[in-house]
Order: sequence, then C-alpha cells, then structure tokens
Amino acid sequence: MRNAVQTSRRRGNMDTFSARSIRALLLAGVAAPLLVATPALAQSAAVDEEPVNDIVVTGSRIVGDGYSAPTPVAVLGEADIAAQAPANISDFVNQLPAIAGSGTSGNSSGGLSNAGAGINSIGLRGLGVGRTLVLVDGQRSVASTVGGTVDINTIPQDLVKRVEVITGGASAAYGSDAVGGVVNFILDTGYEGVKLGVDTGLSTYGDAYNYRFTGTAGFSLLDDRLHLLTNVSYFKQTREEGINRDWNDSGYFQINNPAYDGTNGAPQRLVGSGIGPAGYTAGGLISSGPLRGTYFLGEGQTAQLTYGTVSSPWMIGGDWQTTLDGHLGTNTLVPLDERLSLFQRAGFEITPDIEIFGQFSYNRSVSASSYQQTPSTGVSIAADNAYLLSQYPAVAAAMAAQGLSSITVGTSNAGFPIPGSNIKREVYRGVVGAKGQFDMFEKAMNWDVYYQKGVTKAREELTNTWLNSRMALAQDAVFDGTGNIVCRSTLTNPGNGCVPIDRLGTDGPSQEALNYIYNDGNQPLRHQTIKQDVAAATISGKAFALPAGDLAFATGVEWRREQIDGSVDPQYNSGWLYGNFRVNQGKYDVYEGFLELDVPIFDGMNVNAAARGTHYSTSGWVGTWKVGANWQAIDSLRLRGNISHDIRAPNLEELFAAGTARTNSVIIPTGADAPQTGSLQFVQNAFGNRNLKPEVADSWTLGAVFEPTFLPGFSLSFDYYSIRIKDAIGSITAQQTVDLCYEQGISSYCPNIHFVNGQLSTIDLTPINFARQKTSGFDIEASYAVPVGPGTLRLHGQTTHYIKNVVDDGISFPIDYAGVLTSGTYASPNWVYRLSAFYDIDPVSFNLVARGFTDGVYGNDWIECDGDCPVSTAQYRTINDNSIKGATYFDASVDFKFPAMGGVGHLTFIVNNLLNKDPVLVGNGPDGNNVPAYAQTNRSRYDVIGRTFRMSAKVEF
Repeated sequence: MRNAVQTSRRRGNMDTFSARSIRALLLAGVAAPLLVATPALAQSAAVDEEPVNDIVVTGSRIVGDGYSAPTPVAVLGEADIAAQAPANISDFVNQLPAIAGSGTSGNSSGGLSNAGAGINSIGLRGLGVGRTLVLVDGQRSVASTVGGTVDINTIPQDLVKRVEVITGGASAAYGSDAVGGVVNFILDTGYEGVKLGVDTGLSTYGDAYNYRFTGTAGFSLLDDRLHLLTNVSYFKQTREEGINRDWNDSGYFQINNPAYDGTNGAPQRLVGSGIGPAGYTAGGLISSGPLRGTYFLGEGQTAQLTYGTVSSPWMIGGDWQTTLDGHLGTNTLVPLDERLSLFQRAGFEITPDIEIFGQFSYNRSVSASSYQQTPSTGVSIAADNAYLLSQYPAVAAAMAAQGLSSITVGTSNAGFPIPGSNIKREVYRGVVGAKGQFDMFEKAMNWDVYYQKGVTKAREELTNTWLNSRMALAQDAVFDGTGNIVCRSTLTNPGNGCVPIDRLGTDGPSQEALNYIYNDGNQPLRHQTIKQDVAAATISGKAFALPAGDLAFATGVEWRREQIDGSVDPQYNSGWLYGNFRVNQGKYDVYEGFLELDVPIFDGMNVNAAARGTHYSTSGWVGTWKVGANWQAIDSLRLRGNISHDIRAPNLEELFAAGTARTNSVIIPTGADAPQTGSLQFVQNAFGNRNLKPEVADSWTLGAVFEPTFLPGFSLSFDYYSIRIKDAIGSITAQQTVDLCYEQGISSYCPNIHFVNGQLSTIDLTPINFARQKTSGFDIEASYAVPVGPGTLRLHGQTTHYIKNVVDDGISFPIDYAGVLTSGTYASPNWVYRLSAFYDIDPVSFNLVARGFTDGVYGNDWIECDGDCPVSTAQYRTINDNSIKGATYFDASVDFKFPAMGGVGHLTFIVNNLLNKDPVLVGNGPDGNNVPAYAQTNRSRYDVIGRTFRMSAKVEF
C-alpha cells in the first residue's frame, strides 16, 4: 500500500528520511524482483492482460461471470486517474458527486488534541467518514486514527486499477460501517512488467509544491505459477504557512448582529466584510476599564483603537484590520506531507486450483502543520509589571492616575511561534491466505481464506504549545530591586527556574522566555498503537439448478479484533494550552457469519439476498440483511433495487477515549442565567462511552440502467436512495451545549458546563446513542463513446442530487443539511456534478473535466431578511444574507504516448482549476476562537489553492 509514509524535515526530535535512504529503498524495492527474473520481462511487458471471466462486484461476495449487483456502483478507472495524475488519490476520489463530508490533510490541520492532523479520508452521502467503509481488494484496512479513519494515503496509488464506490448499505456483505456505502480500491495484483514514474506539481502562486517518485515491478516464474509484485513510492509536499491569498483579506465573517434586540425587526445574524475581533490586537489591547482601547505596538509605542459596532467577540467597522493583524490566516495553507511506502505481494499456485499468497505493505508518513496564532483574552498585567514600567511608562502613569492595580489585555501573541503538530505514523499491513476452486456435485466452487494483521504506530507531538502554569508565572514579571526583571514567584522561590516573559507589544518575547513556557522543548507527546486482526473464510459457487438458471451463493465466517493502547508521560495529561493527552486503552472482538444467495427467478430477473449475524464483545448480537433485484426488462433497459438493514458499531475512540482536553471558546448569550456571559475561553473535555450500542440504518435504492441498442456506446443510469439511521452515535458541540442550556432551556445539558469561582472552566462532551438521521437523493450517471474524425470521443457524466439530509438529535429540533455550504460533517450541496470528456487520437489523449456544485445556504430553516424580520429563534434564525454561491471548476490534461526503452512512455501535462477561480467567501462564526485564522470560505468544498500545474512522466516495459 502506498501513500502513508510521509516524512518531513521535522521539528523537535521528529526524524526525517535521508536522500540516500530513499534512493536505496526505491532501488531495492524495484530491483529485487528484477534480479530474480529478468528474462521474463521482455515477454510479459508487451502482452495485454488476459480477460478475467470470474469477477466480484463491490457490494456482493458472489463470484460470477459478468454479474450485475442490484446496488449501484460508480467506477473510477485507470484512465480517469492517469488523466489527472493526482498528488494523492483521495483528492481525486473526493470529486465524485456521491462523496460529501470527507477530510483532507489541508482541512484537518486543526486536529491537535485528537491527533487527526494530516489525514485524508472519504465520506459518502454526507453521513460522516465513520459511516463509509474503506476496503482494499474487498478487505478491511487498519485505521490510522483511534476514531477508525482509514488514511487513504496508505493505499498504493500506482497499483490502483479502479475505485468502486457502492452508494448503498452493504453491512450484510461486509459488516459494520457500510451504512453510507463502500469505497473499494481494487489493486492490479496481477500486473506484469516494469513501470517507473515521476510527477510534480506547483500552484500558479509558486507554492503548494510537491513531487513523487514511484516504481513497480511484477513478473511470473516457474511456468507462471509464482507471481511477484513490488511497488515503492516516495512523495513530498512542501509546507506553505499562512493563507496568503488576496481573497482572504476582506474580514468576511458571520456574527451576532449588535443591533438585534428581538423586537426591532433586525436580523439576528450578519454576514459580510469589514468585520474583525473586538477583544485583542497583535501586541495586546486593554479590553476593559478606563484605559479600554489602548493597544501596544513596538517598545514605547501605543495607539487608541477605534472601535466599530461591537458584538462580542466581534466588531463591525472601526479598526477591524488592526485587530485581525497577526491572527488573520495563520492556519497552514498547505501542510508538510512526506510519505514513503512499500508494497509487496507473492502468489504461488500449488496446483492449478490452489493459490497461496502473502502480501505486505509498509507506510511511513510525517505531517506537520500550524493550527493558529492562538489569541489570549483576559490576560492580567499588574501595575508593577516590569515590562509595562520600562517599555510603556505612559500607560503605567495613566494606571497610577486612575488608581488601577492591573489591566486586562487581549492579545494574538505577536512574536510567538504558531502552535501546531508534528505527527508520524507508521502503518503495517500483512495478509496471508489461500484461494482456489474445487468441484462439488459437478459444480465449481470458489473458496478463500486469509488472515490479516494491521498495526498503526503513531507518534503525536504538538509544537509551540505552552504550559499554562509556566505562562502564568512568567507573565507576572517584576523588578527584583537591583534593576533585573524576574518572575514575581522567584522573589520567594529563587530556585524555581522561572523566566519572565514580555506579553506587551509587537516585538515578541525573548527566546529564553519562550523556551521556558514551552517546557524547554518538551512538548505534549503521545504514542498510540492501533491493532487490527482479521481472519475470514468464504465459499461461493453455484448450488443447484433452477428453471431460470443456477442458484449462486456465498457464505463465510469472520473474526476481527480492534484494539488501542499507548503511552503518555503523566506531565502531558493536563495543564497545557492544547494536547493534554491521555492514554486511550481498550479492545473489542467481533464474530460474524454470513450467507448470500442470488436466485434467478426467470430469464433476465435475479433476486439477491444476504444476511449476517454479528456478535460484538462490547454490545452483544446484532443482525443485518439485504434483499435486491435485477430485471432486464428489455434489451435496452435494466431495473434494479435494493433494501438493506445495516449497522455501525462504535469505534475505539467513541468507546474508550480517555478524556483529552483542548482550549476553545463559546458565546454565552447576554442575559443568560450564568455566572459569565459573552465570548469565553474554556477547556473542552471529550470522553468515551463504553455503554454505546451499534447504530441501525434502514436503506433502499431503486434505479434503472438504459443502454439503447439504437445508440451503441451510450449508457444512462438513475438511482434513487433513502437512508434512515436511528440510535445514531454522536456528540453535540460545546456551543450546542451552551445553546441548549441557556437559549433553549434544556436543563439536562447544564451540568456539563462547569464554572470555577464564577469563571467558565470546562465543558464535557460524551458520545451517546441519541440521534436520528434521514437522507435521500438520487444519482444520475451517463457515458458515451463514439468515433469522431480520426479519434474516439468518450464522455462521462455523474451528478448527485441531495434532496434532504436531516439530523434530529431528539433534544432540540431537526436540521436539514442538504444544500448547506458551510463547513460541517453533514453539510452537502443540493447538486454535485462531474463531467469528463476524453478525445483519443493515438498517440495523444486530451481530457477536459468540469466539476462543481450548485448554490446553497447557511441554514435551510433560516430566514433571510434585512428589516421587518420575525423574531429569531434557534431553529428559525434570521440573517441578512442566507445565500452562498456554488462553484464550477475546469481541469484539463493532455497525454503523449511514445516508445521508450522497448516499452511505452507517457508524458502528461495537467492544469487543475484552469481558470484560477477564487473560492466563494463563506461567513464562518460567530463562535470559535480560531475563526480568523482559518480560510474565509469552506475549504472542504472550495478550492483554496488556486490554479495548479502538474506534470507526470511514466515509462512501462
């Protein structure tokens, strides 16, 4: 498997690959099999792959000759992948219209405390990544995070023959997680020949640079009884700090309208430009008292902030650019991503009917990114602070004149390095097994047994994260009586090692002070090991003859164990700005048995049915099933439908999370019955729940495939889907907890909000089986191939219409996320489309892609108005502009084929986002202290990089 072995030049004690080791592994991986069997290469490279009669379509375990599954399957083939030569295959697969709610290494850079940074994931139907099952050749792969997410980077991209996406429930076929569907990466394990490749990419702005080297060798020995396959690849993407794009400079956010009072007809929410924070500046802003509005610049320099209209924590107008300066766009635009991967497979035919095989993959990845230039509010500076007295005597004099013993400052901490993460993951996956055929009652039977062991070792280290206790001591700096600046605590405890820090002004603190608050380089660190064991045995074939044909079946048993363990030094358990890691420990076992039947009813009509019984060591027995049918009504028209009963079991994180804490902020509404109101920082604690049970889904699909005999080469399909989930596992956010308690008056959530001495301290979040979700829509897919002039024109179009995607937590009110274009797990556009055109005129192939989505909203129940608005409620919020524009992007490529070294070479030039279309501005907010640091758009949906150029060169012989 490829992709997940990223390394980087690493900070702290994170190591990196040397150029020599990379070259050695590349050469060794490709050359080792060549040394064994060079004579076989010339003969095998030029031979076209033999057609395979027995195939297994994703969504079924039955082996057949051209079998058509009753559930729709979307396919991305080698030509589609090669035409764009993606830096990683997940970015390409995420273009499929049926995929919504996925994660990328770019938009996961905020996953510090949960160590999710750097992950590329796939989610179907806007149901969340956890409800999409990712397979490799029909087998599960070990997760890269405790949340069960499979990092798509761990799949060997250059061996992917096609990607099959089944957009319907498939738990009866594959077990838990296949609620939204399955994404199955089919590898070309029978490849013979040698291919070498290199590709590189760069944005039109000169950043987002990446490159990749890959080599593959496969050949047969011993009269084709032994087949060996090796692939090795190396990828590196350089880091681009800060969102340095003009479109991100307008201060476009969503805030609570300061003019709204519930009776004057004003909208409650405002979105627009010219908005900035009201509570801090880069060098510090006095935020209360008679000196409110004084802000600190370089040494000895201050200024008076011109406030706009304030709606905590924001303001409209005034010196909004001043307050944004230093915090704006400090999230990483492109993370450092370095991967090294090795894949090897050996298969040996003991007899013509029995093959044994072994497969091993290793992926090492290093990802590094910055989260945000974290702002601090409520920083207390005493009147005798040495830096205040020595650098800003005028402010100190004004304090004395006003009789102030301290001032309260908000700062985005100019001169402090940006907090982030360095995460190294090593993913090992080994599979050994055997498969073959035998005859029973004069019927051919297929059998397959295998054992898989997967291990992910993660080293999760945060960077530039201060220890709160040290910061509190260091910022309380005074003179010691001899003119030296020291920590106040040092006066009574001279040996405490405290180093004073200057939190005023834009010049930044000393390196010695930074070393002290960052715990002398000892940053929050956690080691986690995720293990997955799978053993399975399957038999399939044709049982007996029926009047309309043979009854086909597949049956099997499976065992799986998932476990998590690790280690954390106790000093990293609590007291940090971010991280506060704890050891996640736990495991569960799964025992399963399944039976699938394909019954021919009459000529052209088949019924497919499957049932699976599953026992979880954590929650007991559960059953899943499906029934589907195919009917070839006429030569040109096939009808298909499927109903299924599926499950998703809680993952390791949902069950066993030990209580990782992170710093965040919420807004407690003015007038609430709470010790504090306004925008407040707190510590968010996330715990697991061992009493969770599997969530249950009932889904059905109904569709048709039209392939008219009067138009050869044309195919059109339509499939409607409906999925209903109950007992859905989820956690409400901290802001939702506050809203439920103080805005909607649901008192059961108030105990999760903790105040200490009148100050907001912590908010606890725990997953429970509490929600329902209903989603429905339809997919349309069409393709056409026809000779045009001297070449062939191939057209392919896919679109998905999300009719509804309603989440009902059973506590407040249902929310429909279909058509919502803000960030979020369940948000999805109403229409998503991808159109691709190839024109092949040997030896050149041209490709043009149009992809995009339609306009959307901030909330389907929200009311757009700009005067004479009704009273705003939590469900029916009023907003000045509830519209968000969609986007269409164009990609183009041209591929040149040429003879090379006795084989075939390809040189491909690709331009993505051909027109360099800027993202649509999306007003993020109003809560969350990281909003200004992030892109002023939905980077999960819109392209934030801009036009990119790629070039790929490959040779195969």
